[in-house]
Amino acid sequence: MVAGYGSKVLIRNLSFSIPSPAFIAVIGHNGAGKSTLFKAFLQKVDYQGQLLVQGKDLKQLSNPAEQGLLSYLPQKSTVTFPIKVRDLVVMGLFRKKRFFENYSTTDYKQADQTLEELQLAHLTHQDFTTLSGGEQQLVWLAQLMLQDANINLLDEPTQQLDVYYKNKVFGLLQSWVTQYGKTVLCITHDLNNLTPMQGYLLNLSKSNPTLEPITPETVQQNQAFLEAGRQPVV
Repeated sequence: MVAGYGSKVLIRNLSFSIPSPAFIAVIGHNGAGKSTLFKAFLQKVDYQGQLLVQGKDLKQLSNPAEQGLLSYLPQKSTVTFPIKVRDLVVMGLFRKKRFFENYSTTDYKQADQTLEELQLAHLTHQDFTTLSGGEQQLVWLAQLMLQDANINLLDEPTQQLDVYYKNKVFGLLQSWVTQYGKTVLCITHDLNNLTPMQGYLLNLSKSNPTLEPITPETVQQNQAFLEAGRQPVV
């Protein structure tokens, strides 16, 4: 795959196949094309080549996210009005609702169950805007989980979180793979938190990025690679 913006190519010669389910940590320097890769999945940037999800060419689909193949959590999600956590989480079912259709009792039971599974039931009736940053991120993940997509794209979900919530988030993402059979692609700069994870690294700063199994050694090697600075584009 080749992708970029006009004459500025950010991704070149990228080819990989993801075993499903799996956790993939997408890493690299700023400007390496991490967010561009996600935009390609979401069909929001032009690219050359193919992106296949469950054998379907995403270019042939009008909106893969709307069809439930993909879910996406952007780097920054904000809410500026009072809303209960339960009401925000249930919105994860929006794809299954008709226009202007209200959420049902069954829908709210699903939201409650998801919050219970994530040990967030104590937040159910709290105002989302009053929660800490870490609590808010877990609520967003609960909403994402309710969407029940096979492929989940998360753009720096642990950014600006403390160590406790970083561990909570990564632990949750691991459970999506091992317990629910989901595939997770996660853009992150938190390489030190990846060591306990089971999955793969995809370093877009390398000239020929490939999936590398996450081990203490590969994490350390990629950390050293990124700290050494940008590599010349060949």
